[in-house]
Amino acid sequence: MYPAAVAEQLRARGHDVISLHDPDHRSLEGAPDDEVFVAAIASKRALVTENVADFRRLEADALAKGEPCPSLVFTTNRQFPRGNAATVGRFVLALDALLLMKPGFTGATFLKATP
Repeated sequence: MYPAAVAEQLRARGHDVISLHDPDHRSLEGAPDDEVFVAAIASKRALVTENVADFRRLEADALAKGEPCPSLVFTTNRQFPRGNAATVGRFVLALDALLLMKPGFTGATFLKATP
């Protein structure tokens, strides 16, 4: 949902992150949510998405079955409007703060814009 520049800027800050828009991961662009969910589990990565309804359902289904699920970071277009030129910078700052405050976090969290 966000440009690869977000991952690039986070990597420049020392974080081990990827984007589905990175050349090595483009096979997941446009993939069904359940495939992205499984890929996040397989690569032991958190997943950042605005799609709260679908990924909460996938999380609930996995937990109900005792299956693994990735950590989830939920965002909203309201907090980080894709049409706003300042969004990438604000999004990077918020994700950087989350990664610094909660390294290796598990579960789900809603990302808030930093003031």
